[in-house]
Amino acid sequence: MDGAIASILMLDGVTNGAIYALLALALVLVFAVTRVIFIPQGEFVAFGALTLAGLQLGRTPMTVHFLIAMALLTAVLDLVAAARAGRLVAELRPIALRALPGVVIGLAAMALAPMQLPLVAQALLTLAIVTPMGGLLYRLAYQSLADASVLVLLIVSVGVHFALTGLGLVFFGAEGSRNPSFWEASYAAGPLMFSGQTLIIVMASAALIVALWLFFERSLYGKALRATAVNRLGARLMGISSTSAGRLSFTLAAFIGALSGILISPTTTIFYDSGFLIGLKGFVAAVFAGLSSYPGAALGALLVGLIESFSSFWASAFKEVIVFTSILPVLLWRSWRDPHHEEH
Repeated sequence: MDGAIASILMLDGVTNGAIYALLALALVLVFAVTRVIFIPQGEFVAFGALTLAGLQLGRTPMTVHFLIAMALLTAVLDLVAAARAGRLVAELRPIALRALPGVVIGLAAMALAPMQLPLVAQALLTLAIVTPMGGLLYRLAYQSLADASVLVLLIVSVGVHFALTGLGLVFFGAEGSRNPSFWEASYAAGPLMFSGQTLIIVMASAALIVALWLFFERSLYGKALRATAVNRLGARLMGISSTSAGRLSFTLAAFIGALSGILISPTTTIFYDSGFLIGLKGFVAAVFAGLSSYPGAALGALLVGLIESFSSFWASAFKEVIVFTSILPVLLWRSWRDPHHEEH
């Protein structure tokens, strides 16, 4: 391997690592706030990419109907819970306000989908469709189990993953899709060729990481999420709703997943189940950081991207094995550094 090949592999690793960094940050965020190891994170990647592919064909993606169904189902569950608590009249308006965005976005998407909007507008519409699914999913699958053990929440995540993967097959079929590039230009720098899409991926990932840092440091909602991550009970005693924090963290995770899917769909063919492997690599990066450090997760993601890139050169048939095996020494090191304590 000469320097030219090494630099090309490093560029490829950094590009993939930028996507894994976003997913790792989302996983760390969700785990810190809700203690949920969010295995279905990758499904939002596939939903984002394939929803955009459906819009490209001038069709109304099935995810639009799924969004409306989720919004209505959560409203029904909230109404039942309010009726049992004897607060039906008082809760009617808040319940309607929570369900309204999903229904309105879904109906708007039905009207806009056949119009063959520009690619950027379709990408924004895709984000609007997929992002609310995160908070709705939290209400449907996790909210009632918010105080359960991490193991129970992990089992629920596995079930949600299989359910969303099956729905993905129903919604999109077994065929894969690849979307057009957002920027067709290419630039040369010595032996390296930068495509416009590569630059978009790196810049968008960097911008989102900075935006997340500003959100957690400067905004009231971000500080509330940080407080919930540090001490759930203390945050609750200070008036911070753990339910609202959970919904917000899942909504951010869905946004990050959908954006990641949109960014990578021009560079690789995405199938209904492609998100699982992509999300799993983000999970490996998050484990490098102990599911607790955002900078550590970002650095771990770059390392995963580089390991994958160089493995594809030296042993392409075993690159996935090498990437996932790299988690073993990290787990061993963390077990020595942080001995396990039983939950009470």
